[in-house]
Amino acid sequence: MTTDITLIGFGEAGSMFAAAGDWRARACAYDRDPARGDVMAQLGVTRSGALSDAVRGGALVVSLVTADQALIVARDVAALLPVGAIFCDMNSVAPQTKQAAAALVEAAGGHYVDVAVMAPVDPAGVDVPLLLSGAQAGQAEARLRALGFGKTRVVGADVGRASSIKMIRSVMVKGIEALTAECVLAAEAANVLDEVLASLDASEKAKPWSARADYNLDRMLVHGTRRAAEMEEVVKTLDGLGTGAAMTCGTVVRQAAIGALGVKTPPDGLSGKIGVISSDGIPANAVITEFFGRA
Repeated sequence: MTTDITLIGFGEAGSMFAAAGDWRARACAYDRDPARGDVMAQLGVTRSGALSDAVRGGALVVSLVTADQALIVARDVAALLPVGAIFCDMNSVAPQTKQAAAALVEAAGGHYVDVAVMAPVDPAGVDVPLLLSGAQAGQAEARLRALGFGKTRVVGADVGRASSIKMIRSVMVKGIEALTAECVLAAEAANVLDEVLASLDASEKAKPWSARADYNLDRMLVHGTRRAAEMEEVVKTLDGLGTGAAMTCGTVVRQAAIGALGVKTPPDGLSGKIGVISSDGIPANAVITEFFGRA
């Protein structure tokens, strides 16, 4: 069965895109977690029981998996992809990882497009900004726009350019989250949290730091493990540039340590989140040993 879009991975991003775009039978999806078949059924998306079935009729295949699976999926899809089909890699990985994936897909006769998702999918859905790069980026953009994506932009013909923008931006975005945790946990322990937050408010007016700190800790508690994997890809990006990644390595450790606490539903409010992290304790030494043992 030929569909307008084939989704490999049907987690938060895939399901939100399908719902927001009202794709229904225009889309088919494959996910190795059988429990996600229920969500596909609710949204009217055709479920494929095998990767080969999903890819066989796919003129536009979109990969939305975890960072550590991105290259593996590209390798597996390359062997199945119809000649001339477009493979959009929307995963948060280093440009080097995308270039390696592109080599596999292009060698098999497919067209690889590097797509960077530049904001949280929730709640944006298909209004999330997308950057595209690659020789067929223009063709991919047209197909994505036809599916409802309204904020797409081609940034070049070279695979890796879009992901470079996202990865290097993440040095700041996810780095600030990690620094926030370090700051507010220390401030709470020293009983000076209110004073520290007030001082930060005085120097930056865009958003109260109490709200920003609350948001950042929430993201780390819920998504720290995934974000740590993404930030390892940022380390690869910076290492490839030769500019150094000392702070980014630290961000990997802090994101992984807080994510390892396994808090799926953080409590409301900054104090509640600090309490959860402080009471559970952060397995920092184990995370540091694991990360630098692999780095």
